[in-house]
Amino acid sequence: METEEERQKKALLKFSPELFEALSKLQEVELEDVDLDVGDLEIWLQPSTVAQVPKAAAPSALAVAKKGKPSNIIEVDYLLPIETYPGRITEVQLGAKKGEGGTRGNSVIIGGERSPAYYVFENATPHPPVITLDVFDMKIPLAKAVKMHVEEVIGDPAAWAKLAVDKFGADMITLHLVSTDPLLQDTSPREAAKTVENVLQAVDVPIVIGGCGDPKKDLLVFEKAAEVAAGERALISSITLDMDIERSAKAVNRNGHVALAFTSMDLNHARELNRKLYEFLPQERIIMDTTTAALGYGLDYAFTIMERARLSALLGDTELQHPLSSGTTNAWAAREAWMKMAPEWGPRELRGPIWETITALTLCLAGVDVFMMMHPAAVKTLKEVINKLTTGATRGRPEQIAEWVTMKI
Repeated sequence: METEEERQKKALLKFSPELFEALSKLQEVELEDVDLDVGDLEIWLQPSTVAQVPKAAAPSALAVAKKGKPSNIIEVDYLLPIETYPGRITEVQLGAKKGEGGTRGNSVIIGGERSPAYYVFENATPHPPVITLDVFDMKIPLAKAVKMHVEEVIGDPAAWAKLAVDKFGADMITLHLVSTDPLLQDTSPREAAKTVENVLQAVDVPIVIGGCGDPKKDLLVFEKAAEVAAGERALISSITLDMDIERSAKAVNRNGHVALAFTSMDLNHARELNRKLYEFLPQERIIMDTTTAALGYGLDYAFTIMERARLSALLGDTELQHPLSSGTTNAWAAREAWMKMAPEWGPRELRGPIWETITALTLCLAGVDVFMMMHPAAVKTLKEVINKLTTGATRGRPEQIAEWVTMKI
């Protein structure tokens, strides 16, 4: 009778020697669709062995003496990664002084960048961004953190504008003619123009004239407001694709103003609107606004679009070579900026200004040239950061960069 050992030997003979040799080189074999009949199963676990790495022979004293020990760090020349770009952002002037046909005490120039924002090792920032504070021509609901600073002037846009300039240091004023909205007070264009005149008399900084968002009503308001502010080089905010672009642009150009071309986070739409405006306005009278979605409301999208616009412009896209404006006040549309929330969110009196500040600082790095803002603390913080980024900004000094390791503060 055939024994179990003989049966195993016969089974093994059915496999080729080449297969056994191949299997012997593997550490693990995985079998699929195999049935095993197991009787007594024994598993042996053996401790793994660690190969001993032979110790390198210590260099002789003679070898060390011949080679010598390094006495200092190898010195190499540091070359700044300076790039040159074929494009340049158009310079735009806002506000006209008396000698320029207006009545402003001062004017501002934005744009002119030849490099991405604050790449001071490539080019100095030609003109720092400017901040314009929001003023409304009627009483509107405001977050408590904002209202506490302007409560005494709400309802008086001229007094509000003066407070923003004298106390809060606004470079410009944005006058929102929201009362002209047909769904609110439906203020007439003539009444709105009178408000513009009052604000122009109250302050001598450049102004932005904003509408209510209704394309038909805004056109009528802008025509009248542009007329009473003729020569002041105000920023008309804003012209959109759903407006009568020809009529709007001609009113802007006829009265010596600047147009804010507003589109909603789409560079193709921005190019399209700019192309249409070129038929009636010179390039130095156009500023772009690609929409600001605040922190928590899509700030990353807003940043990406603005950054793409700026980089494309520097790389030669002439239809995007315009300064950028940001409606940073949109930060207050985020509920987290003004609602009462759990204690871990912190007091809303601080949370709101921080919300607006973070939105502004983020878009500052994308290359924004005009910030429309609201809270005095946010304005102060942004001004300080911009000053740090632009003061004395000529070209980088690599010798200072290299000394940071040993620098004492």
